[in-house]
Amino acid sequence: MTKLQHLMQRGTDFLGCEVAIMCGAMSWVSERNLVSAISNAGGFGVIACGAMTPALLDTEIAATKALTSKPFGVNLITMHPQIMDLIAICARHQVSHVVLAGGLPPKGSIEAIKDFGAKVICFAPALTLAKKFARSGVDALVIEGSEAGGHIGPVATSVLAQEILPELGEQLPIFVAGGIARGGAIASYLEMGAAGVQLGTRFVCAHESIAHPNFKAAFLRANARDAVASVQIDPRLPVIPVRALKNKGTEEFTKKQVEIAAMLDRGEIDMETAQLEIEKYWAGALRRAVIDGDVEYGSVMAGQSVGMVHVERPVVDIIAKLVDEANTALAR
Repeated sequence: MTKLQHLMQRGTDFLGCEVAIMCGAMSWVSERNLVSAISNAGGFGVIACGAMTPALLDTEIAATKALTSKPFGVNLITMHPQIMDLIAICARHQVSHVVLAGGLPPKGSIEAIKDFGAKVICFAPALTLAKKFARSGVDALVIEGSEAGGHIGPVATSVLAQEILPELGEQLPIFVAGGIARGGAIASYLEMGAAGVQLGTRFVCAHESIAHPNFKAAFLRANARDAVASVQIDPRLPVIPVRALKNKGTEEFTKKQVEIAAMLDRGEIDMETAQLEIEKYWAGALRRAVIDGDVEYGSVMAGQSVGMVHVERPVVDIIAKLVDEANTALAR
């Protein structure tokens, strides 16, 4: 067993894969083709349910199972109005791992997932929340820093790792995410006590990714400072910042927040509806970019590691390169 295999063993045993590298759940990108390719290459693919209906998730899981016999997970957004129905779909397919993201899981959701034998993984952007999840019986955590793409928390990955790994790293498997694109960084987090890592941006330009050529081209020409976090216009709106490549769509989101705030002022919607309207905006804007190729007005969600994505290549080559880099770093 190599040093890397030894350091990853807790993560690989937990996920049931060969390399403790999870793929971040990216709406419209993390679907059957990319998910199955990552799992087939020895990593751990995760379907991004996002705003899918239960019927759509049912179809996506079945299609993924047709492409791989390896384990994969499903990421569910905690604010989804049909989350318990989505969990029931996961149960019917005997999904092995369910990732809950976007906030505190609704009452009964963790128990419903564990009841059908799946492992529960939750995102913890702060030590207090990580401890709360550990007490509530989740099986593993993802700690994701602000360098990540899509919805982000306020704290950098390196700080979260230093804060949370020493406190909880022995209690349950913890996967580090945000700003990771090279094997040397993977090796360093493993040595700090992580069970594995999660990468999203690094896989967008995989051959197997269905992202539009325009979307991939935007990644290939971008650098780290192009990936900026959205700004919250109205403090009443519970807007989770989103990191994406700056474009005209960034300005459109500002206008959208003003529009929703005005609806709140007029009493036309409540706060929960306001949040769902924000999420609906992002889902549509992301689809325009990923599927339709509108990288000017769509949302090109990307982490700051986008500056290290230089070529389009097969998933198996991406994972092999990450492993080689990690082995080299550990041999120094």
